[in-house]
Amino acid sequence: MRYQITGKHIDIGEALQTHVKSELGEIVEKYAQRPTDASITFSKSGHEHVCEVVIHLSTGLNAHAKGHAAEIYAAFEACREKMDKQLRRYKRRLRNHHSHRTEPVEYGLGASYILAPTQEPEDTDTTPVSHVIIAEMEAKIPALTVGEAVMQLELSGQKFLVFRNLGHGGVNVVYVRDDANIGWIDPTNDK
Repeated sequence: MRYQITGKHIDIGEALQTHVKSELGEIVEKYAQRPTDASITFSKSGHEHVCEVVIHLSTGLNAHAKGHAAEIYAAFEACREKMDKQLRRYKRRLRNHHSHRTEPVEYGLGASYILAPTQEPEDTDTTPVSHVIIAEMEAKIPALTVGEAVMQLELSGQKFLVFRNLGHGGVNVVYVRDDANIGWIDPTNDK
């Protein structure tokens, strides 16, 4: 497994890197079948140290955890415990419910745009100012089942996930609702 250990405005020593590789490697060997790489980022937020870990699995899923503490080693330990809990919780789901998947997740490409906020004109008689595209990027859209998409959403810690539904090939969205439940938008399932 490849490790990318970086620090944002923090020097990461050899002792910390060795500790991170051994502890994280132990967890990954225990729960994940074939991890490809791990990205570990240390930063400082006020008086606290922050450790953020993203592990990319060969199935296409990503596990994400974040830990905070006053000491840098304690921040990593908090993050490691969260990652351990996530991988332990989802190991059964990966083994029992998703054993039919033999190949890695396929990704399609899509366009992603960032729009500048609109500004109201000072003169109300003129037409409003339209949105301006300030950035255009390429986004990867995974081909997943709904269950895999929900699992990826929970593992990544994001608010939503756009994916291509393996059941019918349409583009779907799963998202975290305000009441902490998961919502699913399936435009092809209109009746």
